[in-house]
Amino acid sequence: MGLFWILIGLALSYLLLFMVLVWTWNWPSITRGLTAFGSSATLLGFFHWLQFLDTPWPQESGRVVESQPLWPLVVVLGIPAVVCWFMYKYGIEDARHINLSGYQPGVLPDGVTVKTWEDAEKIVSKHPIEQLSKKALLANPMVLAMVYGQLCDGIATMVGIDFFGYGEKHPVSNAVIQFGGQINDSIGISWGEGAWLFALVKAILVAVIVWLFIEMRVEKRQVHMRMLIVLAVLIVGLAPGLRDIGRLTLDV
Repeated sequence: MGLFWILIGLALSYLLLFMVLVWTWNWPSITRGLTAFGSSATLLGFFHWLQFLDTPWPQESGRVVESQPLWPLVVVLGIPAVVCWFMYKYGIEDARHINLSGYQPGVLPDGVTVKTWEDAEKIVSKHPIEQLSKKALLANPMVLAMVYGQLCDGIATMVGIDFFGYGEKHPVSNAVIQFGGQINDSIGISWGEGAWLFALVKAILVAVIVWLFIEMRVEKRQVHMRMLIVLAVLIVGLAPGLRDIGRLTLDV
């Protein structure tokens, strides 16, 4: 199957692993380790993909790879990246200001409970956490990761089903797509299977989650719960999205 790109990727992934550990020496241990391992594993997987493009190897099904379209990769990964870039630009100034004030977006000061904060609504309305958190959280990597993952999944599904004839196996998602197809039939659109509705639902869903996220205030001892929410939303979006676009690009 060829090893040229795989060996290059292996060397670069180890280099990236080392460099990320150096660059993040003052980060928390778990965050540092996950970032370093995730970055290097992603790079290694990318070079395996390049190797497959260069020397496609036989699949278990015996199917011969006929085409390797690259434009879906640009669309599926590019559109969410553009959306996240605009979100980042919109909120980065407030993020910098709240960091300079010594607070974290959406996180209450030490010793302050959520109930106390809500009871003092009028008093804290001028506090940096209230004035800056909403925009600042739009530039937060956690929020951007959620948005990117969910949009990636929605657009990948739409491209795969409406453009390349793939199918959806999840019953709930398939029901949404079938309803989208019924809308197409009712208004006389013959193109696609209705997966555009799934992408739209995904976009609305992540918009609601982000709205709840920026409105939520948590105590410092509850920050890890917010991270768990982010990881859950990110995984259920980005994992199937990357799988779908990976299979589509590799024509499997």
